[in-house]
Amino acid sequence: MHSQLKTKQRLLSLDFFRGLTVAAMILVNNPGDWEHIYAPLEHANWNGCTPTDLIFPFFLFIVGVSIVYALDRKKSDSGLFKAILKRSLILFGLGLFLATFPFFDLATVRIPGVLQRIAVVYFICAVLFIYTNPNYFFKLFVLILMAYWVLMMFVPVPGFGASNLEKETNLAAWVDRAVFTEAHLWSLSRTWDPEGLLSTLPAVASGLFGMMMGLLLKSKTQSQSEKVAWLFAYGFIAFIAGLCWDLIFPINKSLWTSSFVLYTGGLASMGLAFCYWIIDVQGFSRFTKPFVIYGVNAITVFFASAIIARSLNLIQVTINGESTSLKNYLYQLFYVPYLNPYHASLAGALTFVFIWYLILWLMYKRNIIIKV
Repeated sequence: MHSQLKTKQRLLSLDFFRGLTVAAMILVNNPGDWEHIYAPLEHANWNGCTPTDLIFPFFLFIVGVSIVYALDRKKSDSGLFKAILKRSLILFGLGLFLATFPFFDLATVRIPGVLQRIAVVYFICAVLFIYTNPNYFFKLFVLILMAYWVLMMFVPVPGFGASNLEKETNLAAWVDRAVFTEAHLWSLSRTWDPEGLLSTLPAVASGLFGMMMGLLLKSKTQSQSEKVAWLFAYGFIAFIAGLCWDLIFPINKSLWTSSFVLYTGGLASMGLAFCYWIIDVQGFSRFTKPFVIYGVNAITVFFASAIIARSLNLIQVTINGESTSLKNYLYQLFYVPYLNPYHASLAGALTFVFIWYLILWLMYKRNIIIKV
């Protein structure tokens, strides 16, 4: 990781959209009380999609768009593959560090994870971008979605029989247990993982979707208005296709189903179209600063906020003879007495987001962008 000055022109709407997504990620990951969360701020129990379920696919979509902007002029660089590999390994390593922090118990470390999936999707999409013809992206996108549908819906699951989409008996869960063993999967299940191996395949398609929309945005043959129209049109078509496919292959974040890719990718494309039109085309940008500040240091705030949140849970304080974490003590002191449980939980999360905004604002004022 290194710091650098903000010397190159960036697509402001993309930084805004990325920042909005990351700020939402920090919000839903840090409620004051996990027992009192408003429904839109929780993941769907299994099938279905809440606003919280949109955050990760939106980020992978943004990764795809960013690849186009970051690598388009560097395709001829001899050291580009090495740089892509290095960045991917650092991201994966940061994910493993988060999985082991603070006890670093390698015997039970969760190998899959959010940063690990970002690393894999980035690596595959970036390599495809620099070594293959963009004309093949859509064909590959369709092939991935269809192949995953066939695997999940028609391939028998060893030890369980017919294909199914239940939590512990679907093919993706079986692959996770076979490859990682239960000791290295998500601690809340140990029998399947929401960022598992097989479901990373359609996650790559989410990145591909972003790359295709990024190429559209960078096109020199279309006007800005045409770009907005096509971004929205492709997004709307994907959104409707996802809803239709949901009838036979349910929208499901944990399985990252093909319908989920289309549904979320469509919404992301329409969302970016709106941001691009308002911010970059119409020039209404004054409101963007708080989220741009989040967007230019997205990985930094995701990683650091997780470390700080866990550290606050580790620090124990004694109140009235009872031991509790510093995080819970502060929450009980400043929020619980004054608000109902759900309001208090949300207020705690918003405070965490705001504190990180102040930290990122100081970095932004000093022109510091920490790149991974």
